[in-house]
Amino acid sequence: MTQRLYIETFGCQMNERDSEIMAQLLGEHSYVQTNKPELADVVVVNTCSIRGKAAHKAYSCFGRYKKLKEKHHDFILAVTGCVAQQDGTALLERMPYIDIVMGPQSIYTLPSLVAEARRSKKPQVATELSADFVIPPFLPNLAESTPHKRFITIMQGCDNFCTYCVVPYTRGREISRSFTDILGEATHLVAQGVKEITLIGQNVNSYGKKGDAAQNKSFPELLRAVAGIDGLQRLRFTSSHPKDLSEELMRCFAEIPVLCPHFHLPVQSGSNRILERMNRKYTIEAYLDKAARLREYRPDIALTTDIIVGFPGETEEDFAATMQVVETVRYHGSYSFKYSDRPNAKAADFPDKVAEAVKSERLARLQVRQEEIALELKQAEIGKSVEVMVEGASKAPANQWSGRTGGNQIVNFSCDRKLVPGDLLMVEIESACQNSLRGKMI
Repeated sequence: MTQRLYIETFGCQMNERDSEIMAQLLGEHSYVQTNKPELADVVVVNTCSIRGKAAHKAYSCFGRYKKLKEKHHDFILAVTGCVAQQDGTALLERMPYIDIVMGPQSIYTLPSLVAEARRSKKPQVATELSADFVIPPFLPNLAESTPHKRFITIMQGCDNFCTYCVVPYTRGREISRSFTDILGEATHLVAQGVKEITLIGQNVNSYGKKGDAAQNKSFPELLRAVAGIDGLQRLRFTSSHPKDLSEELMRCFAEIPVLCPHFHLPVQSGSNRILERMNRKYTIEAYLDKAARLREYRPDIALTTDIIVGFPGETEEDFAATMQVVETVRYHGSYSFKYSDRPNAKAADFPDKVAEAVKSERLARLQVRQEEIALELKQAEIGKSVEVMVEGASKAPANQWSGRTGGNQIVNFSCDRKLVPGDLLMVEIESACQNSLRGKMI
């Protein structure tokens, strides 16, 4: 009998991909997705705990589902992702109405966990982290819908142990996925009509550095293999650690035509003293050298970053160094956040915390300047002709479409004819807004 599934996803692309996998796994057991949780037989909340705000959002939504369960006692509430891995059985102590708690390594067992929860009427917990975990072979089912772009997981976990970060504790140690499985999934997707693929992992640069799953292939070798699939039009990847950025990988931007000129390279801080306390294992001088080298190989590359403001011990001088990096690199965009203590992360025990008001003031200063730089870079595109991949039509006004450049910039443009997501076309840029470009189709 057909049953209905609702998934709510918080956090990164890894979580988005995990949610797609869980939807397909339950789909193979006669579950169809609904956008109304009140109609669902199973509700899955895929959580994020990378920052305190993200974890709080997840906890607040659990309360909504408690009220829903009081009206509809039969539906199964499953919690997965980093909050589930981090809090484990403590979740059940606080919220006994949750039926399943499972970590990211356990998502492939979701159908059996749902079946057991229904049969036994007892909570199910699956939060083991194994260093011997193998990412199973997986081929996406695109029969119902063929989106023009997809994520492919190439590795899980992290070995860096940055002092502010929970990922090694919630997703485990670095595990590379089989080179053959990745290439097989990418080939399958392109054969189904996918035009753009993004390879994802906590630190894709270190793909293949340990274990034999990668079959002695490096990340640049994997990039070249996927790029060679006939019919693939665009290739992206995220996220990268600066210490593992090799010259071979930088050369890929000059030598692989389908590799998009966009690189997300988290800096976190411009101060060497703070970078050392963060355990980032690079200096700001080395970081800036690599940013400059990337632009030598690909002058039009769009660089984006992550920045943490108010890390314990950060002085005004340290913050000024971060602002200087923003001025020097001139990022096309950044994800910037106030530092927050995370469970198990070493920095949670650092004594010299920065006052909340100081963090807020610094973050506001940073974001204002970053927005100015981003707008200036967009304005520099006016008058240029750029290749855009169509994302879809705007709801209003009529004949308005939206797409993205290779540098991941949103472009809105008008076109009287019918377009399809994934179409590639040329657009002349006529104006720039804070978050997008506007133009006309050539």
